[in-house]
Amino acid sequence: KPDYVVLPENLQEIQQIVTYANTIKMPVIPRSSDVGFYGSGIPTQGGIIVKLTRMKKILNIDTRNKAARIQPGVRFGQLQEELKKHNLRALNPLLPHLGKSVITSYLETIPALIPKFEYSDPILTMEMVMPEGNLFRTGGAAGSWAPEESETDLVFPHGPAYVGINKFFQGAQGTFGIVTWMNIKVEPLPSMQKLFFIPFQKLEDLIDPIYKIQRRMIGYECFILNNLDIASIIAKKPGDIETLKGQLPPWVIFTCLGGLELFPEERIEYEEEVLMEIASDFKFNVQSSFSDFPGIEKEILKMLGEPWKEEPYWKFRYKGRSCDLIFITTFDKVPEFTKAVFNLSENNGYPINDIGVYLQPLEYGRVCYVEYSFHYNPNSQKDVENIRNLYSKAGKLVVSMGGLIKPYGPLSDIIYQRATTYTPVQKRVKEIFDPNKIMNPNRIG
Repeated sequence: KPDYVVLPENLQEIQQIVTYANTIKMPVIPRSSDVGFYGSGIPTQGGIIVKLTRMKKILNIDTRNKAARIQPGVRFGQLQEELKKHNLRALNPLLPHLGKSVITSYLETIPALIPKFEYSDPILTMEMVMPEGNLFRTGGAAGSWAPEESETDLVFPHGPAYVGINKFFQGAQGTFGIVTWMNIKVEPLPSMQKLFFIPFQKLEDLIDPIYKIQRRMIGYECFILNNLDIASIIAKKPGDIETLKGQLPPWVIFTCLGGLELFPEERIEYEEEVLMEIASDFKFNVQSSFSDFPGIEKEILKMLGEPWKEEPYWKFRYKGRSCDLIFITTFDKVPEFTKAVFNLSENNGYPINDIGVYLQPLEYGRVCYVEYSFHYNPNSQKDVENIRNLYSKAGKLVVSMGGLIKPYGPLSDIIYQRATTYTPVQKRVKEIFDPNKIMNPNRIG
């Protein structure tokens, strides 16, 4: 538990908090979301939680450069509603929690549903309070002047030597500073969209098709879910999930074609023709809806541009909670990882039908973001212990097979021990920027 929780409203208050924390050597842990999934915002030594939810202004929407400058308390729902007025939209992850901060999501590199290369990193520039209370801005925002007085448009992400300084702060778990605003990429709102479902019985059978779809660069949103994740999303009530799961295909590629202002019908017609050509080559069926669920395509299409708005959160509907194992690999290796994790689960008495799977192509399918969700009852101590044990074993297995896992939670020590060059360098850099070790101590990022 923290010793204190403070809710600043502006940059000056954050600087005062950090400066004071340095004088008394007290830890500072920034949080901007109302919900956490990785534990990186939980104190390890008490200290001060700096809760940024009062800083929720959309500071600027730049329609010419397709950018929005926002504070850390801004949520996806709030941002999407404001952007719609300008015929724009933010790069949404898969059904983010209503309390999830946009800035936190982007700093934690949660992938967007649109796997285009230009959207693989939505951060342009940002402003931070560094661990000793100093102010720092990245890229085209760098300088001593206020952003409102700058003659630049704040969208150039690199520094004077084309160094991607933003990368330094991504995934850092609040160990290198507190972001006070971020200028992010946004994209034009499609004037027309058409969603397609591509069902598969075996995971292995969809690998070549997804590579082909991505290499032809068609569509916007594209992702893969197994039947449990789909049922958790479309079920009218949580009690229906188990039944729905059995009515759905084991695996489904969701791909959304869209057109902007100019010739949207022609663009969708062309992309649909390409999709059907790929389907013919690989002999799979492309559906515009599920026969047992009429109208579901319209519901899902609407959901893709919004946060999850109901309680409980969609990942918590099946059993109450889920523990997510997340890593990066290439698509051709996903079946191998999935088989290994499923076998491990069965050997540990956990039913594989209770594992949700979400696969997200990144950068036109160059790599794949993999998310295994282990569902459990949080009120059962036995369930909690079993999941904790299984999660640790599955994480070690994935790391041993070459999966790239974020060093969060119980897996952090495993990863730090393997990264024998990287870890000492990170610790040294941390000492340079944070000599009093106040920013989220015991974490590296």
